[in-house]
Amino acid sequence: MCNLYNVSTNQEAIRRLTKSFDHLGNLQPSLDVYPDQMAPIVRNNGGEREATWVRWGMPSSQKALMDAASKRAGKLRAKGKDVDFNELLKMEPDRGTTNIRRVDSKHWRRWLGEGNRCVVPFTRFAEPDPASAGGGRIPNAWFAGDESEPLMFFAGIWVKDWECVRKVKDGLITCDLFGFLTTDPNGVVGPIHQKAMPVILRNEDEIETWLSAPWEEAGKLQRPLPDDDLVLLPKREEEAPEPQGLLL
Repeated sequence: MCNLYNVSTNQEAIRRLTKSFDHLGNLQPSLDVYPDQMAPIVRNNGGEREATWVRWGMPSSQKALMDAASKRAGKLRAKGKDVDFNELLKMEPDRGTTNIRRVDSKHWRRWLGEGNRCVVPFTRFAEPDPASAGGGRIPNAWFAGDESEPLMFFAGIWVKDWECVRKVKDGLITCDLFGFLTTDPNGVVGPIHQKAMPVILRNEDEIETWLSAPWEEAGKLQRPLPDDDLVLLPKREEEAPEPQGLLL
C-alpha cells in the first residue's frame, strides 16, 4: 500500500505531458506527499483539464464508517452514556482511502467516469521494506521509472465538495479529495510488497486514455507496469527512514 511518494519535477513538464491549465501556483522543487496532505493532481473539472492542489484520501465506504461508529457507540453505551447513533455516524472521523483496488464495488463505480478521473504526478514512490528493518524502524524501499527518476503519473480518481470529518478537532469540513488505483505487483515491487502496486501511466497516450476514454478502454490500464519500466532505487545511507502510516 503506497502511503508515501515524492514529486521532484517542474510545472512545465506536468503541463506539457497532461495538456492542462496550471492552477498550482508555485510547486516546490521536491515534495514528499503523505496521506491527508494536499498534493498536485491534474483533473477533469467542469470541462477543463487543470493542474491543482487536492487532498489525498478518497471517502471511505459507508460500511467502514458504519462499523467504526458502531464500535464507538458500543464503548459509549458500556460506560452508561446515551448515544444518538445518527449524529455519531455523521461525525465519525474518516482519514480517507488513499489506494483503490476493487473498482467493481458500488462505492467506487460512481467515480469512474471521465469527470472524476485524475492523474497524479510522481517521480518515486515508497513501500515499507520489513526485510531491511534489522529489528528497528521499518525503512522504505523506493521505486522509480529508472535511476534518473523521470516524471510519471498514477491513475487516480477525485471527488468534489465532499463533506466529512477528517480530524475531530476540525469537525465537519467540505473539501475535494483524490486517491489512486492499485493492481497486482510486478516483479520489481512484488519481492518487497506482495499485495499491490500503484497503477502507473508512462506517457502522453496513457495519460490521455485515462483522462478521456470510456471506462471500457481506460479500465484496461489497471495492470502491473512491465518489469523493465520500473527500478528499485539504491538505498540512500544519508536518508533517515521515513515515518510510516498517516501524517495528520
